[in-house]
Amino acid sequence: MIEALNLVKKFGDFTAVDGINLKILPGEIYGFLGPNGAGKTTTIRMLTGTLKPTFGKIRILGMDMEDHEMEIKRSIGVVPEEPKLYPYLKGYEFLNFITEVFREDPKEMKRRIEELCDAFDVDFLERYISEYSHGMKQKLMVISVLMRKPKVIFLDEPTVGLDAKSAKILKMLLKKMAEEGATIFLTTHILEIAEKMCSRIGIIDKGKLIAEGTLEELRKMEGEFKASLEDLFLKLTGQGEEVERIVKEL
Repeated sequence: MIEALNLVKKFGDFTAVDGINLKILPGEIYGFLGPNGAGKTTTIRMLTGTLKPTFGKIRILGMDMEDHEMEIKRSIGVVPEEPKLYPYLKGYEFLNFITEVFREDPKEMKRRIEELCDAFDVDFLERYISEYSHGMKQKLMVISVLMRKPKVIFLDEPTVGLDAKSAKILKMLLKKMAEEGATIFLTTHILEIAEKMCSRIGIIDKGKLIAEGTLEELRKMEGEFKASLEDLFLKLTGQGEEVERIVKEL
């Protein structure tokens, strides 16, 4: 469903993503984790076609990004960390716009929008987006993606700004979609979310994929059979001892 072959992105002399290889299957929830500045968002932008790689190949749903960019973009959903929405549209106008752009059936979309609005307690579609809080924008963005039921969904810090109930519903919906065959690719700094949700985890640091596998495989690799994902993450990225030192010195 998602494949990256020797993916590289350079900005001048700086290499943000350095030779990443990914192969993500139908029904997987894949957690893509890393410290700030590790290359997570840059990788997502390349996989979703908003940033051209310097080297490497990307295939989504078996299609090459170079040859089928628009077809791929029609088939995927993307929830970015910072929702970029049109401030002078009302919420329902934005959802109608998405319905038209993706050539979806208006009646079916209306039904799904009503279901999702009920689920996420969205009662502000008549208001202008410029009046929305970050959490309200996040809910609108999530609805605009989930209403289409895409086969591949990319989410960058999807629960940021959501209240506890909405975050729980989103996590359960993503699990349900994965069980029905969709592929979910998500980044999060909340490692408890990744530990509970993800069938496989990839850890990126300084642009390189330094570890990949199920939680049990990562534990076995590090010889830490009862470690939490947080402990494994800090150890793999070389931050564990630094955390202990900082706390002792405070």
